[in-house]
Amino acid sequence: MISFPNAKINIGLNVIEKRPDGFHNLESIFIPILGLYDVLEVIPLTKNEKLQFESSGLQIGAKTTDNLVIKAYNLLKNQFALPPVKIHLHKIIPSGAGLGGGSSDAAFMLKMLNEMFKLSIETPELLSLAEQLGSDCPFFIENECVYVTEKGQIMEKVDFFLPTSYFVIVKPPIHVPTKDAFANIIPQKPEKSLLEIIGKLPKEWKNFAKNDFETTVFEKYPEIEKIKNELYHLGAEFASMTGSGSAVFGIFPHQIDLKNQFPNCFLWSDYIRFIPK
Repeated sequence: MISFPNAKINIGLNVIEKRPDGFHNLESIFIPILGLYDVLEVIPLTKNEKLQFESSGLQIGAKTTDNLVIKAYNLLKNQFALPPVKIHLHKIIPSGAGLGGGSSDAAFMLKMLNEMFKLSIETPELLSLAEQLGSDCPFFIENECVYVTEKGQIMEKVDFFLPTSYFVIVKPPIHVPTKDAFANIIPQKPEKSLLEIIGKLPKEWKNFAKNDFETTVFEKYPEIEKIKNELYHLGAEFASMTGSGSAVFGIFPHQIDLKNQFPNCFLWSDYIRFIPK
């Protein structure tokens, strides 16, 4: 069985307060980017064989045992009598970018195993299992535009109109550790909730929708801030770092070729249209 775990971007990311458990309460809008995806293949093996994992495409930084796809398999194997499988993960979504590639791989792995082996796990339980793998993982179970709060696991579906827009994602050869993004960040409640902002057009988001991680990330990695500024200079209606970085996206009213502007960067672009359901 083959699936295509997709990326996501954040429209705004507010760090509201630190929790007693050491995590932070956040507020963000998660948007699935269906045209940017990894390729995940899972093949059942006989009981006498061992679990196999191989990868291709972009390099995976984590050890095999630390890969979220393996952790997703082991999580279900602890509850169900799963046979060994052969896993091939072709990485296209860059790591350390804030695009959710690893989280998406893990969530899609849960869904694939559930379907392949007829485990009959309902969506609420899948969401609970995904949460055990990481804060962003539950989003990719239903994979729809959502308003997220708390650690990112509380999701409210949002329907909003966004005219056909040209999305551009630029990821420099920089990996931003999550601890760097959180360093010296000062949690605070925003003046306006992102739910109020998302109903406006992208050209109006600039004054209200912000990513709190930009403050600390831009200070340590000024190259990322330069990318954001350049996207605005080139005509973006809205530009922002996504997640904890290092990828930056821009929303343009028309197609634009950026190959010469960002050498040595990962680039992805396509038209995307979001409409109410």
